[in-house]
Amino acid sequence: MSIFKEFRAFAMRGNVIDLAVGVVIGAAFGKIVSSLVADIIMPPLGLLIGGIDFKQFAVTLRPAEGEIPAVVMHYGVFIQNIFDFIIVAFAIFMVVKMMNNIYQKKEAPKAPPAPSKEEILLTEIRDLLKAQNSKDA
Repeated sequence: MSIFKEFRAFAMRGNVIDLAVGVVIGAAFGKIVSSLVADIIMPPLGLLIGGIDFKQFAVTLRPAEGEIPAVVMHYGVFIQNIFDFIIVAFAIFMVVKMMNNIYQKKEAPKAPPAPSKEEILLTEIRDLLKAQNSKDA
């Protein structure tokens, strides 16, 4: 089998296609959540802490000199990305929890199987032995 045929067989398997779809949907979902954090959650949070935009939080490690740009650590962007992650993780948790609830509802609880003839016989023998031992005592 040629390399091309092997690669084609690999790429067309269901798991690879499912993974590709998941990555594309995940990227789109990530953009929505980033917008939710940046445009909806962070402005009121910045207002609560004094009207400051988190993206403006930065530390200048080395100022600009001539044509050499400044070296700046933007920790506000990092804080915003942490909020993005927490919201994405929570949203995924809720989706998985919802899916688990749906699957549990679909599966009706099964009644325990009826005891076999051997189990019934052994239970009767046990009960007789208990009754005999209690009379002897």
